[in-house]
Amino acid sequence: MGANEDQEMELEALRSIYEGDESFRELSPVSFQYRIGENGDPKAFLVEISWTETYPQTPPIISMNAFFNNTISSAVKQSILAKLQEAAEVNLGAAMTYTLFEYAKDNQEQFMENHHPVNSTTSVTNVISVETPSTAPSNKKKDKKEQLSKAQKRKLADKTDHKGELPRGWNWVDVVKHLSKTGSKDDE
Repeated sequence: MGANEDQEMELEALRSIYEGDESFRELSPVSFQYRIGENGDPKAFLVEISWTETYPQTPPIISMNAFFNNTISSAVKQSILAKLQEAAEVNLGAAMTYTLFEYAKDNQEQFMENHHPVNSTTSVTNVISVETPSTAPSNKKKDKKEQLSKAQKRKLADKTDHKGELPRGWNWVDVVKHLSKTGSKDDE
C-alpha cells in the first residue's frame, strides 16, 4: 500500500505546483502530460508520464506518442526518452514527475538540437497537374485541358528559373497561408 500513498501525495503536489499552468494536463490521476516549450515554439514537445502501480519504486512510463509530437523524428524522440529514463533511474523511490518535467524544460534546447522543424508541405505540385482521365483519346478533352492549363503553365514559367526547375520552397508560402486560414473563415 505504501507506494499508493506516495502517489496520492505526489498527485496533490503536482496539482498545486502546476495549478493554472496551461502546459500541464492531468490525463488521469496517474497520467500526466506536459508541453515543453511555449505555444507555437517549433521545438516544443509533449512529454507524457504514466505511473505504474509500483511507482515510484519503479520508473514511470515515459512516452512521446502524443499527436502533438508527430513532426518530431523518431530518432529525436528516442534520444529524449533515453535521457528522461536515465533521470528516472536516478530518482527511483522518490516523487519524480515534477523533476522529470523540469529536467525536460531545462534541457529543451539540447533535447531538440537535432530537430529541424519541417513546414507541413503537402506537395502542392499535385495541384498544378490538371486531372485528365488517362483513357481520354477524344480531342474534346484535350482542348479542355489545354485551355485550363495555359494560365497555370504561364504561372509556372514565371516561378521557374531558366533551367525550368522550381526554386526550392517556391510552394511553401501558400501552404503556410492555407494552414493559418483554416478555422478562421468567419473573419474574412
